[in-house]
Amino acid sequence: MSRALPKYNKRRVAIIGGAAAVALSGAVIAGSALAGTPDKNSGTTNARTLASPGTITCPDVASRLPAVPATAKAEVDRNLTLLQTQIQEADKRLQTTVGQGGPNFVNNAILGPLKDKRVSTIDRIATAIGRTTTKPTGLDSLAACALNGSGGAAAGSGAPSTAASQQAGTGAKTATGTITCPDVASKLPAVPATAKAEVDRNLTLLQTQIQEADKRLQTTVGQGGPNFVNNAILGPLKDKRVSTIDRIATAIGRTTTKPTGLDSLAACTLTR
Repeated sequence: MSRALPKYNKRRVAIIGGAAAVALSGAVIAGSALAGTPDKNSGTTNARTLASPGTITCPDVASRLPAVPATAKAEVDRNLTLLQTQIQEADKRLQTTVGQGGPNFVNNAILGPLKDKRVSTIDRIATAIGRTTTKPTGLDSLAACALNGSGGAAAGSGAPSTAASQQAGTGAKTATGTITCPDVASKLPAVPATAKAEVDRNLTLLQTQIQEADKRLQTTVGQGGPNFVNNAILGPLKDKRVSTIDRIATAIGRTTTKPTGLDSLAACTLTR
């Protein structure tokens, strides 16, 4: 018995050591999988799905403004703050929509609508300054923003969401309908002769905006989720119309009483 005992102990140590090695090997394999080792079934990696979508960067408007008259300062400051809020909201949406939509989702549903909002807000800043001094021009070139530092699973490059996939599979090829907007021309007061050319130009622009949105509606069938049309087409169209309608009212107001309440005509709907 005294001679057999060492052999028994050696076998026991070997068995325990082998089991430990197997456990350690399994832990290493599991760790490698979590670190981003490709999954043979999915053809992708866990690390890719968790990649950062990046951040939105926009040109600074405040530094490009001329001297702001005291009478316009409050309105200008309010709209400069709004520009920051718009960026923050878009940035938040970018983070919460990772993997949604197709390859153009970020441009269509986030950067595009953000640009339209900034165009309208920047125009209000220029108009506020122009009431007292020369209205600054060229500020609309600061409206477009960009996506910086996007990762492998950025919102613009990820796989379509479940909702988008279902839409593409069950109704993407059906008729999308048309966009209908309230008529502005019929709601205007008598237009002074001095404002007619500008009013007519902006009324034509309203029609062009509808046609562009309608065309986009037809060419983006199946993109995005259930709110794609509202977020990427109807919302931006409303922002453009608000700015254009405001220019019409301002043109009339230079000669006679500026019409009010016209902004209620900005929102459009999708009819099938």
